[in-house]
Parts: sequence; structure tokens; C-alpha cells
Amino acid sequence: MTDDNRPDRTDHAEALESIPSGDEGSDAPERTASGSAAGAAGDADGTVRPDGGSVGVESPFEVVSSVEETRLDKLRKFYDSYIRAPFFIVWTDWRARIGFTIVFTYLLMGIVGPYVIEPTEVGEAGALAKPFENWDYPLGTDQMGRDLLSQVVFSTTEILKMVFAGALATVGVGTMVGAIAGYKGGWVDTVLSSITDIFINLPGFPTVMVLALLLPIGSNPYMVGLLLSIAAWGGLARAIRSQMLTLRSESFVEASRAMGIPSRDIIFKEIVPHLMPFVVINLTNAARRVIFSAVGLYYLGILPFENLNWGITLNQAYQSGAHYRPGALHWFLVPMIAIIVFSIGLILLGQSLDRVFNPRVRARHEKRSGETAADGESDEELTSKVGGV
Repeated sequence: MTDDNRPDRTDHAEALESIPSGDEGSDAPERTASGSAAGAAGDADGTVRPDGGSVGVESPFEVVSSVEETRLDKLRKFYDSYIRAPFFIVWTDWRARIGFTIVFTYLLMGIVGPYVIEPTEVGEAGALAKPFENWDYPLGTDQMGRDLLSQVVFSTTEILKMVFAGALATVGVGTMVGAIAGYKGGWVDTVLSSITDIFINLPGFPTVMVLALLLPIGSNPYMVGLLLSIAAWGGLARAIRSQMLTLRSESFVEASRAMGIPSRDIIFKEIVPHLMPFVVINLTNAARRVIFSAVGLYYLGILPFENLNWGITLNQAYQSGAHYRPGALHWFLVPMIAIIVFSIGLILLGQSLDRVFNPRVRARHEKRSGETAADGESDEELTSKVGGV
């Protein structure tokens, strides 16, 4: 029995005969839009594109958006990304509201306060006036009749200068050294890691105490801040290097490298922004470390008593026995409360800035990406990953 005698063979042959041949030209049934265009162009000169298409046919890789982004669209996008989204992230978090309020109050007190409140002098008022007893001196006075509010205000100015220099130096050096060591690898990583290990193993505060006694820094607040950052950047550099070792193998880094983008731009424009939540937390931690260390140096009498500082006030109050004298206890408590409240504000500010710099949290709050970011993850789940990685 041959194959032609089978019933299914007959049906299949008839189906094949019903398909029109390529020679029928215009008599052929209408093809699909894409198939017809590709076939017509391909038959025109017989050339086939490497991407599988035909010459003369618009390739999907050559299609660009027909909508041109105007300057107004760019401004609106900038507003959504850098103003609106951070504002809503901060506004929806109670920790952020409290932290920003505290830190802003200290900034206002340290910057504007010296122009509003007169510097205090010895014998200006009665000794050891209690808080809220005389509204000319709402926080009371010390044993020498000096206004404690004025001392707090002028001490805040000096502390802010130390924090500005010390915290930025710590984070800047640590981030730069760690990022370069982790990305470059090889002998660069070996050299930078060895230097980092040397600074990590230095006894931090004792080293600062010795350098403060040896170096002629006086009471310059910026120099004091830089001095306190010498032994503080090593730990951050190690942590940034570890993160960089993971991120340098990501696909977006490989793509940037394939496009010939310089290593400097890849490190500081492509990779480091993903580490900003981690960097910001370390910035606030470095600021608190500068405050505590500076107060400690002044309290121990290592730095000269030339400018007002919370550590100087604590030293004088302790030397006068204010910590066990009920009538003088406010002299000891006022600078301590100022230090504690500022520290709490920096902690809350760091937690809120972690959310602000997290790219996934920002995308959730951006107006234009709000519809596509609803992936079911909460902000807390997103911020639990460092840099969204």
C-alpha cells in the first residue's frame, strides 16, 4: 500500500496545492503588513540586513521616539526628581520631620544666633541664676554671671564649623579611597587597602589627643574638624570598597565600560550614586563623632579655651562641682542637653536621608513613575537594601 492511497495524505496534498506560489505576483492574497513590506524590499535587490530585516525597511533598532522633550518637560522632570519626591518622602516620615526640625533649629541658632544674641561677659548678671527665673537669661547663668543661652548659641557656631570640616573630610576621603580601590583592583587596591589598614589600626582618640598637643592648630574649628577625621575615614573606606567589588560586575557598569566611558565617570557618576544611602548614614555618624570628640578634647583641657564650646562649659561646671550642687545643676545640664538633642536630630536625619537617596524609594514617590513603581514593596522593604542593591 503506497502513501498516495492514505486518506490523510490526500487532504495534506490538497492543502499544499491551495497555497499560492510566489510567481503569482499581484494575484497572490494580501500578506500581512510586515511580511509584505519585508518581502517586497528583500526581493527588490536581494540584500538582507544583518539584524534579519531587509534593506529599505525601517528597523526597530532605528526607531526613535517621535515626541521631543521640551525645556518645560526637563524642568518638570527635574522638579519631580529633586524637589517634589524628596519633599514627600520627608513629609511622610515622622522621623524625618523631627530630625530636619532639630537640625534646622541648630543651623539657625548657629548661623543667625550670633547676629541676634549678644556675647556674654563675666559679671553680666548674678551668679547661678536658675532657668526661667529671669527672662533676660532664660537658661540661667553660670557661677561667673555669664548667660548660658549666649554660651550655647556661640558654642553651636563653633561646633557647626567643626562638623562641616570633619564630617565632610571623613566621608569624602573614605568614599574616594574605597571606591577607587574596589573598582580598579590590582596593585591600586593593594596600595590603597594597605594605607587604609594603617589608619584603621591607629588608636583613634589617643592619636588625636597627641596630634592636638603637637600641632599648632590652636582653636581653629576647621583645623580641629580635620584633625578629628584623620583616624575616622578608614572604616568607611573598607565598607565602600566591599560594596564596590559587588557593583563593578553589574550589567550597567559593564555597559558603561563597553561604551568607553572613563573610569572616573563610571565610579563617581554611575556607581557611587547607588551607595549614597550608605554614605549619608555615615555622614551623620561622622558628624556625631566629631561633636563628641571635640567636646571631649575641650572637656579634658587638651585644646585651648579661646572660643566658647560645650566642652569648655562642661569642664568649668564640673570643676565648680555643678554636677552635685542642686543650685548649679542647670549649669551642667544645659550643654549636655544641647549635645544629646543635636545627636538625636542627626540620627533621625540620617535615617530620613537614607530614604531620600534610595533610588527605588524616590521612583515610588516621583509623579511620573508612580504608576510603574507599584510593585508591592513598601518603603521599609526598599530601604532595607543598601542602595537598593
